[in-house]
Amino acid sequence: MAWAPDHLARAFRHSTRVVSVPETALETSLRAVEDQLKICGHKRDADVFELFLSQKELTEVIDLSRFKKLKYLWLHHNKLHGITFLTRNYCLTELYLNNNAIFEIEGLHSLPSLHILLLHHNELTDIDATVKELKGMLNLKSLSLYQNPLCQYNLYRLYIIYHLPGVELLDRNQVTEKERRSMITIFNHKKAHIVQSIAFRGKVDAFWNPRSPFKQKPAQRIPPDFSFANNVDKTVFDDPEDAVFVRSMKRSAMAITSLNWDTVPTREEKYLDEKGTESAQMLTITLR
Repeated sequence: MAWAPDHLARAFRHSTRVVSVPETALETSLRAVEDQLKICGHKRDADVFELFLSQKELTEVIDLSRFKKLKYLWLHHNKLHGITFLTRNYCLTELYLNNNAIFEIEGLHSLPSLHILLLHHNELTDIDATVKELKGMLNLKSLSLYQNPLCQYNLYRLYIIYHLPGVELLDRNQVTEKERRSMITIFNHKKAHIVQSIAFRGKVDAFWNPRSPFKQKPAQRIPPDFSFANNVDKTVFDDPEDAVFVRSMKRSAMAITSLNWDTVPTREEKYLDEKGTESAQMLTITLR
């Protein structure tokens, strides 16, 4: 049986039909990065200082270590679960990861230059693991973690301030000196005791510099060249408790003199003349 021309054409088109294969997550990410490079007109990886990859429905991101000078990265409003694509971006200073589905932040410790980090509206649950990952970021000043399950921790804010003392803006609110003093009282009882003991009676400035915390060292003896009541002594102490003790020993001595009533005879003793004619004695007590 002879085939009609239209039947032959239809059969040919059917045999040569191309079946489209959906993109993988990494291919989608690569295409988003390449599109962004074309929009910005970048031809070399060394010229890339910022990447805007938000609202791209990304679930994974390709390794971005090729962009050595990348400083600003926007990845908010995607569907990311982790952060394993930032390994050698040492110049990165601002990272926007809010509004994703991130449940762990392993890998962020390799970003020493990070200054701003937004992680709100994610799925972070382990506050200890999160703090451990962020502790090495000495330049981190602004951090947002609100709308994460870990925020349900009773002392969440003070806990973060205590472990990340360099952070100045937490969850869009400035960290106050009152909060810093409160977290010392709650999480470091020994430091709080030292600060209070130095005050004695007058008010002191209890400001604590987070970059130079007290070093807990064993108590040391008073230096042999120390002389009591020497108000111009400038001895430097390694342990603050030694300074407290020495200062207490420099206080002025106060003497209290009173009659020793044990040497005064009672009326009956006078009548019986049991103690003779000895005069009453004075008692002196010296206090410092």
